Amino acid sequence: MKLYPINTGNFKLDGGAMFGVVPKSIWQRTNPADNNNMCDWAMRSLLIEDGDRLMLIDTGMGTKQSDKFFGYYYMFGNDSLDGSLAKHGFTRDDITDVFLTHLHFDHCGGSIQWNKNRTGYEPAFKNAKFWSNQRHWKWATEPNGRERASFLKENIIPIEESGQLNFLDDSNQFLNNAFKDIDVFFANGHTDAQMIPHIKYKGKTLVFMADLLPSVGHIPLPYVMGYDTRPLLTLDEKETFLNTAADNGFVLFLEHDSINECCTVQHTEKGVRLKDKFSFSEIFD
Repeated sequence: MKLYPINTGNFKLDGGAMFGVVPKSIWQRTNPADNNNMCDWAMRSLLIEDGDRLMLIDTGMGTKQSDKFFGYYYMFGNDSLDGSLAKHGFTRDDITDVFLTHLHFDHCGGSIQWNKNRTGYEPAFKNAKFWSNQRHWKWATEPNGRERASFLKENIIPIEESGQLNFLDDSNQFLNNAFKDIDVFFANGHTDAQMIPHIKYKGKTLVFMADLLPSVGHIPLPYVMGYDTRPLLTLDEKETFLNTAADNGFVLFLEHDSINECCTVQHTEKGVRLKDKFSFSEIFD
């Protein structure tokens, strides 16, 4: 098995929304904001090569949305999905599996693209199976008012219409059969049935954090995003997970931290806190 970080792009979001009830005077120490209160965030995916399978975890925001849409999220930088895949010698057509942690637009938007005539949509990975789970799919396709703006139909419905949609069940049968070194933790605080992959790699456990832990600035328990639908549940899920991560030396792969690719955590008198932060290559190459 080989793993490759894939940077699909960078964008900006309101710092207050990203840190919920935590005051700006505190969160800006780790995540400084610009004059419009916007902080920089990454959309970092992970590519897993295992035998004849090539699985991409999350796909970023994509490029098909309107100028008005991108005017809200301020995409910037030179990173792209295609460019990052090419750095490792791959194209979209090589991808056999796309694993979607959840269906918010910044995690799944790159899964779907315009067709050649721009008359409709098609999968951006024509040879891939797309993996979600039934509970989250129902949640995303029948959205609540709080999340409706994050679950965009053009990102989701074309996956089902393509015939390439598959569901992961609670037994992780797909992962056990095809990717034997991957387990999945289901988290429900941010959105219902978000999937957090745990990957055994080179003697360590690497965890793709998705939106359970967007950045190192979110490690203290009260630092919960305003976007979370069940913030008190997120508190419990974070506490359980971070204690387990500290006990077992998990390496946390950060999808949204614009500076730090990975980190570890440790127990302290104040609870679980940051231990080390580093690039993926520093620990695995």
